[in-house]
Amino acid sequence: MAQDTIRALLLAPFHPQALERLQSLVAVSYESWMDTRKLLSPEELIARIEGESLQIVVVEADFIFEEVFQSTKKLRFVGVCRNAVNNVDVAAATEHGVLVVNTPARNAIAVAELTVGLMLSLARHLPAAHSLVKEGRWLDPVAPYISWRGTELAGKVAGIVGLGAIGAEVAKRLHAFDMEILVYDPYVASAKVAQAGARPAALPALMQAADFVTIHCPLTPETTGLIGAAEIALMKPTAYLINTASWEVVEEKALYQALIQRRIAGAAFDTFETHPVSPQSPFLKLDNVVLTPHLGGATDGTVARYSWMMVEDIERFLKGKRPKNLVNPEAWRGNAL
Repeated sequence: MAQDTIRALLLAPFHPQALERLQSLVAVSYESWMDTRKLLSPEELIARIEGESLQIVVVEADFIFEEVFQSTKKLRFVGVCRNAVNNVDVAAATEHGVLVVNTPARNAIAVAELTVGLMLSLARHLPAAHSLVKEGRWLDPVAPYISWRGTELAGKVAGIVGLGAIGAEVAKRLHAFDMEILVYDPYVASAKVAQAGARPAALPALMQAADFVTIHCPLTPETTGLIGAAEIALMKPTAYLINTASWEVVEEKALYQALIQRRIAGAAFDTFETHPVSPQSPFLKLDNVVLTPHLGGATDGTVARYSWMMVEDIERFLKGKRPKNLVNPEAWRGNAL
């Protein structure tokens, strides 16, 4: 290889064909954190970047702190195989002229499909029904038919809070169930809501009308605690709440009280205050919740999408073209290599 060979450290799981393409472009050290089960410390990352003359680092779970940018002179491109880039100090990267590129909407389909699965699980009591049969507790042939009579999605009202990439994918799928769809998103024009086959609604109106409220807004100071006691109190006693976004959007204590007092029918979440969830969490004792271990984006499709998005932007960068998903345009000065 020529002495000016570009070298990359790839710490994210990657689609095999996308990896082959990347290896045809640069010299790649591939060490997926899912294989090593290890995240590199800042000291280890600095040593790798400097010792191996790495210009490109791609991460998913690893953190890249300010000291990494301060202590390395060769790094020019950081890829983040996620939408959120809170595991990278973007301000420090920008200060040192390092591009940060993310992969927006890479898990939108995966999270949308999980959301629908959670809705069906709540509506038809699927986890409890599965346990009854598997544990040998199905003794009366008709008892479950009577006691676990569910509800259908068809004809019901879905309230989507946040019509970003995931919310839009959820709306697309709920149409197939013949649901009426309401959307609360003050940052999305009514025309775009209509294009999604939905009707815009104020948050109180949505909470009152929806049979299923599903949360898909980003976590911001404005959305923290967006669904509080007042909003939950508006829900029907037959309604369900699904949160596959961020746990901070819903006031946990208010939701717990509504569930334990049966003021709403149930809830499902794929996100918690801590991962894993604390064994002392009061939600673990409830029989009207469905809980999944933060696996909304855990699909092979998600890996394939972000892998090809990242390869495309690295290839653009190598050709002196601005990456499509550049997070810090202030750092762009043409081909930095």
